[in-house]
Amino acid sequence: MNRIDQLFLKKNKKILNVYCTAGFPQLNSTLEVMKALQDNGADLIELGMPYSDPLADGPVIQASGNKALENGMTIGILLAQLKGFRSTIKVPVLLMGYMNPVLQYGFDRFCSEAAAAGVDGLILPDLPIYEFETEYGPILKKYGLDFVFLVTPETAPERISKVDSLSSGFLYAVSSSSTTGKDKNINDQQAYFERLRKMTLRNPVMIGFGIKDKPTFETACQYANGAIIGTAYIQALESGKDIGTATKEFLTTIVN
Repeated sequence: MNRIDQLFLKKNKKILNVYCTAGFPQLNSTLEVMKALQDNGADLIELGMPYSDPLADGPVIQASGNKALENGMTIGILLAQLKGFRSTIKVPVLLMGYMNPVLQYGFDRFCSEAAAAGVDGLILPDLPIYEFETEYGPILKKYGLDFVFLVTPETAPERISKVDSLSSGFLYAVSSSSTTGKDKNINDQQAYFERLRKMTLRNPVMIGFGIKDKPTFETACQYANGAIIGTAYIQALESGKDIGTATKEFLTTIVN
């Protein structure tokens, strides 16, 4: 049983997944940010691999990715930074990104090195189902990496069931059909969340997009196993405070 399965088996409810951008705010901030998240209540870390054309990301996360790229972050540098990270980081870690840079690096090579470093799984929103089934899924399985698919309020029940059957780790329920950071009221999506809850899904469900504070986190957790916060945390890191202080102050408002 891998780290993600163990987490959901142990806690199951109110699981906090926090997104951070590799190489932000500084090139060598990655492990410091991850350690601060772990030490201050994050149950799971979604580590973003910066890319020049991030389709699902809103302006705040895009800007953090652009800054990371300016800092010199690449997939190769990130994987080098992650070597040995399991000596201090015990929580599950997912890499989130897009297919283009991963394919340029080499999909098999990327999965091999990520798994060897101790990464638990991937989120690649632009990997189609057909290509996953026919080409990339077997590679992920070979290296023991989970793969998390996304669903939205517009996703048909048949497709939800399909991606649930293919996902491992959890199912990522996007709260609205928009990019991250949009000021959407997740209370408007209760019918969608309820529909997901009533389906006989194989995977736990995590809700993301629009989760920014304790009230939105608590609302999401009424319908799912937990929630994902990204933009609001990136903004906290931009406050000018040191990483440890900014992270502690932000997460204290969520988990306490």
